[in-house]
Amino acid sequence: MSMKEFILLFRMDILTPEAQPSAEQMQSYMNMWMKWIGEIAMQKRLADGGNHMVPSGRVIRPGNNISRQPYSVNNESVAGYIIVLAKDLDEATTIAEKCPILQGEGTSVEVRETAIPGS
Repeated sequence: MSMKEFILLFRMDILTPEAQPSAEQMQSYMNMWMKWIGEIAMQKRLADGGNHMVPSGRVIRPGNNISRQPYSVNNESVAGYIIVLAKDLDEATTIAEKCPILQGEGTSVEVRETAIPGS
């Protein structure tokens, strides 16, 4: 079976101080995260690549118009990503549906297939 690469983009409110988890919540979330990632790796569905991102950043637009914070919509911004292997978008979506980030408010996971250059 031919596998394709899919990027799972994790979005959450990284800007509102009140929306940030406490140290105890973060520990609980990290435990759930490590279990989920471990299951994906054990199934040989975790590809190389992926990471969490710091909450600061910039957006550069034409005309050297620079925003001094990450791009966000409804206070949600990309907080990290992983790359998974799946046969199709439906299978990648099934993997993403189990992501622990979805237990929080104002969170989402976007699933996108990587493009193969020249195809």
